[in-house]
Amino acid sequence: MGGGTDPDTGGSAGRLGGLTDLAGRWLARSAGATARHTGAVVADRFDRIAWRDTYEQSAALREATEMTPTHLVNHRIVTALLESPDFAELHRETVGDPYAAAMAVLAQGSALRRMLDDSRPARDRDERAERARREAEDAADAVAEALRQAADEAGEDGTVPGPAADAVRRAVQEAEAAQARAASEAARSLAVAVPGIRAAASGAVARSASAARKEAALMRAWGVGPGELERMAFDERARLAERLRTGRLAEWAELIGRFRQMADGQRARKVENATGELIGVTLGDDLSRVVPSELAHLGLPELRAVFAARYAARELMLYDSQGEQATGRGAVIACVDTSHSMYEAGPGGITREAWAKACALALLDQARHAGRDFVGIVFSAADRLRVFRFPAGRPADFTRTLDFAETFLGGGTSYQRPLSAAGELLEEEFNDAARTRGDIVMLTDDDCGVTEAWMRGWNEAKRRLGFRVFGVGIGAPRVAAAGSVLAALCDNLRSVEDFTDVHAAADLFRVI
Repeated sequence: MGGGTDPDTGGSAGRLGGLTDLAGRWLARSAGATARHTGAVVADRFDRIAWRDTYEQSAALREATEMTPTHLVNHRIVTALLESPDFAELHRETVGDPYAAAMAVLAQGSALRRMLDDSRPARDRDERAERARREAEDAADAVAEALRQAADEAGEDGTVPGPAADAVRRAVQEAEAAQARAASEAARSLAVAVPGIRAAASGAVARSASAARKEAALMRAWGVGPGELERMAFDERARLAERLRTGRLAEWAELIGRFRQMADGQRARKVENATGELIGVTLGDDLSRVVPSELAHLGLPELRAVFAARYAARELMLYDSQGEQATGRGAVIACVDTSHSMYEAGPGGITREAWAKACALALLDQARHAGRDFVGIVFSAADRLRVFRFPAGRPADFTRTLDFAETFLGGGTSYQRPLSAAGELLEEEFNDAARTRGDIVMLTDDDCGVTEAWMRGWNEAKRRLGFRVFGVGIGAPRVAAAGSVLAALCDNLRSVEDFTDVHAAADLFRVI
């Protein structure tokens, strides 16, 4: 009933409905062919938006070799990366940070290229499977086209001429054969092993996680907070990271981090007018320091009135103590010697300059926390000096901070030039804002003379402006010895021999 012989061609005629049923599964395949995924990573639309934004900002990502989509081996590699032991840590370091994520991708680039090279046999098989799949889709399209042609030629009763009906049947047979080949090639593709892919992926993720950790630690050591990083443009942040990773700045990161940690601890201990070592007994009305014999009077009703009278007259016996007091209110000025001898290394390979600069940067933090201006003065000989100002009322310019850290002048040493510059800055502050009680920290490894006339002017400026001078003799005990010029200039002096020890300057951060 469904067909007969076409008298004109000898073909087997058919009914349109039966042919449609025969071709039905291929019609669905033809209509749905464009719905297949073309990426190796399963991602939602938010992931794709974030990727496009990051891709557009990072030139390095745009220059990376593109992977051909729809290759099963790519998905295998990505799966191996995601299942690596260190991937969770890498994700924590980079989540919400497009820059860090992009750097992680680039850090894995060479390993990914090696994995792709090693997976060439699997990739060749994937390509054959892909060609077979496309041929099956083309065959499904041919079925749809043959059925459309049959519908155009069908009579009013639904009868399709033999040649058109046979074309539909042949198209269906070819589609079935193509589908069988595609399934066979896909099965072979899945069976092809990619040797060493998990080990290579694990190593790539571990290296990438390590790089992310190091960069995060580097930024923290230099005092660059997450908020500042988020506000930076992608290229600006990349340049900053490169600057911090190279040269002397990278060598100082650990020391700077330890200085900042020590300074934070000392800052937490610092209390204005804190009590310290007991040195005797005095009179007053501070009930927190009353000696026990005075308190005993309160236990006798007849002596309570005496206690009250002595309290009113501020004549109670109190413990007298002497402690460190943080009294500075004006600018904090760090004068850092960068003469040739400061480049000399001590224990741990740390140079005198590195210790001095790390201490100065921690003092910059100290000033920012206290709402005080900070000035870094880099000096050497009398004709070599640079001044870096960091006003308290403005955000610290990180580029300027790095310039301060990197500046090295070389040459000899002069005390008068940097200290005169520091005194002029404190005089300017006093005239502009009526602020006194600044603090000057002199970090040097050399002892040099000053003129008598200059010393008289220096002492007069100290008396008038009320500033203090702290000295640190770095790797040179004679500089901090009694009778040295630095000892005569400073109110508070110490010597540092072990450059790995940041606690030698701990008291500075309690009293400044």
